[in-house]
Amino acid sequence: MRVTRTSSAASIAVIVGTIILIALIAAPWWAGRADMRLLGEIFLYLALASLWNLMAGYAGLVSVGQQAYVGFGGYMLFALTIFGGLPPLVAIAGAGVLGALIAVPVALLIFRLRGAYFAIGTWVMAEVFRLIFAQVSALGGGSGSSLPVDIVRSMAEGRDAREALSYWLALGIAVVVIAAVYLYLRSRQGLALTAIRDNELAAASLGIDIWRTKFVVYVVTGALTAMVGALIFLQKLRISPDAAFSVNDWTAFVIFIVVIGGIGTIEGPIIGTLVFFALRETLSDLGTVYLMVLGLVAIIVMLKAPKGIWGLVRARFDLQLFPLGYRVIQNKTDKD
Repeated sequence: MRVTRTSSAASIAVIVGTIILIALIAAPWWAGRADMRLLGEIFLYLALASLWNLMAGYAGLVSVGQQAYVGFGGYMLFALTIFGGLPPLVAIAGAGVLGALIAVPVALLIFRLRGAYFAIGTWVMAEVFRLIFAQVSALGGGSGSSLPVDIVRSMAEGRDAREALSYWLALGIAVVVIAAVYLYLRSRQGLALTAIRDNELAAASLGIDIWRTKFVVYVVTGALTAMVGALIFLQKLRISPDAAFSVNDWTAFVIFIVVIGGIGTIEGPIIGTLVFFALRETLSDLGTVYLMVLGLVAIIVMLKAPKGIWGLVRARFDLQLFPLGYRVIQNKTDKD
């Protein structure tokens, strides 16, 4: 019964998701500029939240320094376009490659830490990144830099076309990230990752290489986060160390999204992103009260629904919109 209900919900989710995706792709023809900017921001935060959830919710790598890769990706976009002469779209891909390369030595260093020390270590690395880029005078130093007009115009002819392209890129990266996370978790590596999440000691006894599995997740997450960061600052057209490496904007809000949505689930970041932006658009005019409300919501959710909003819904209705094959087999085996 559980498998049937999950399969039915997944089929409905595919149909509804396809309709929504088609409508979102067509947004430049029915939405205003302000609406498109808001939707683009939602997509970028959704991508960041899904990536952080993959690291923390599945690999157990609780990072409070993911702003390091957001800022790094943004600065690489500016450097590759201004000094490398690359088109912005190529520079975004280049930022992802460079993000993966820089994640390798960072991982080798911070993977020596465990628990809270690992989390603190990721934040320290982000601060190191911020201080380094603040010293690069060619990119504006501490005051930052703006993307040259000729580079912005090279994206597309006309402001409307450029805003539509930026919107489609944000939508595209969100879809790619969610699809990549889903397909990865359905693979053999994803099964190993889930086993590590559930019981690291038992996973090791089964021959799973825990260090390598986590290392791959960290590097891939760093690459994709750098690409998201490049897109963020391609939309903003300006970058500075404080904005690029803001722990509040690129990590605290992302953690809030994942926690209230449901950590360790694909659906959680989607729901959390919608709730976060609903609260932000409703309460942002209240100043500091807005942040207090966010904190209060987070506390209530953690007390009443430790597994997040989606965890509460799934427990109540026995639903899973993104079923993973091995979980269905496990349920069937348990039943037999």
